[in-house]
Amino acid sequence: MKVIIVGCTHAGTAAVEQILKDHPDTDVTVYEREDNISFLSCGIALYLGRIVDNLEEMFYADPDTLESLGASVKMQHSVESIDAKSKSMVIKDLTTGKEFTDSYDKLIMTTGSVVSTPNMQGINNPRILFCKNYEQAKTIYESAKNFQSIAIVGGGYVGVELAESYANTVHEVTLIQSGGQILKNYVDKPLSDKIIGLLKEHYVNVYLNERVQSFEDGKELTINTDKGTHKADLVIMCTGFDANTGLLKGQVDMDDRNALIINDYVQTSDPDIYSAGDACAVNFNPTQKPLYIPLASNAVRQGALAGKNVFGDIQKYMGTQGSTGMELFEHTLASTGITLHNALSAGLNADQVEYHANYRPDFMPTNALIQIFLVYDKDSRKILGAQLFSKHEVAQSANAVSIAIQNNNTIDDLAFVDMLFQPNYDNPWNYLNLVAQMAIDKLDYEVAK
Repeated sequence: MKVIIVGCTHAGTAAVEQILKDHPDTDVTVYEREDNISFLSCGIALYLGRIVDNLEEMFYADPDTLESLGASVKMQHSVESIDAKSKSMVIKDLTTGKEFTDSYDKLIMTTGSVVSTPNMQGINNPRILFCKNYEQAKTIYESAKNFQSIAIVGGGYVGVELAESYANTVHEVTLIQSGGQILKNYVDKPLSDKIIGLLKEHYVNVYLNERVQSFEDGKELTINTDKGTHKADLVIMCTGFDANTGLLKGQVDMDDRNALIINDYVQTSDPDIYSAGDACAVNFNPTQKPLYIPLASNAVRQGALAGKNVFGDIQKYMGTQGSTGMELFEHTLASTGITLHNALSAGLNADQVEYHANYRPDFMPTNALIQIFLVYDKDSRKILGAQLFSKHEVAQSANAVSIAIQNNNTIDDLAFVDMLFQPNYDNPWNYLNLVAQMAIDKLDYEVAK
């Protein structure tokens, strides 16, 4: 069987490795338009913040490694078109300009995502940069050496991480967000407000409800919004991502973000085309509906499953909770599942409770407050999501809640699930037990009224 993989970052790399691990004699060809593979873009903020010195450490595989496994890896080759009916494609060698055709038995689309580029005046100014891949990261790093004031447009994960990085490297930082909160896909407004307060404590200027409309060149860049103007030496656009799936437009089912819709076996509506990573939607467990969540964690799992399932319906995709974590000014922010606002918008009968206390007994010589928002369904009592914030490391607790959501556990389950007690780590009742007990008390009280 001949398998062609288009794109080779996280998902493509995982697919190649899985195929050749299980079926080493498979004819596998990879087409990648860049000159590198497997770049961890989540490490860009660490590099820009000078926590990691060498950007090249953000690669965890290389073409030679995949070739040694048995794959034919064609770097700097751009797939120009795909004909799903004939199972053929046109490829361009970017080093020579020559075009040729190839065909497949099974196709795995791991073409990733592209930065959403707003169509506005002045966007092509060389001091307006985008942040996603290896080359862009190098450009941002070199540019920031020569500029003091930096404006970041977009208050998602990338924007907030970059704001922290530049605040820590003594830059003047402005963060502009079009909506009324930051990190809207991961936290509700109360926690957004707390994080904004933390950013401001570190001299980041945060502007909400301002939509950037245009840019003007000058000694400093002028950023025109619907509320006024801002000045900066350098602008970094962090306005989100769109699925890079134009090659299959009109040939398979896609959502409104152009993400490929996949089934339980990461198979598209064409049974011979599979997809993984940022090119496709995830099966989002809290709503049981497809959702576009471009995360490396989703990509590696889906990629490995694509590598298995091109040989048949071997292993089902369990779906995802979209679990994430970040370190922000010596605090940990972690989330999993759905926020209350997004749950209500999705039509769920949801509610949440907030837990706020020390993570371990008060008699311990040091301690840290932990804040948890637990979102649950009032009808089924199922856990839908959680947001955790503390100077204590709470990322693994988000993983625990992710498992609970994955397994359709209720607040009643989480309230009494077995968790260790040791004063170094927690109280006799773990904080996840306690926040679930709060949810039970609140819901039972409302039912009894």
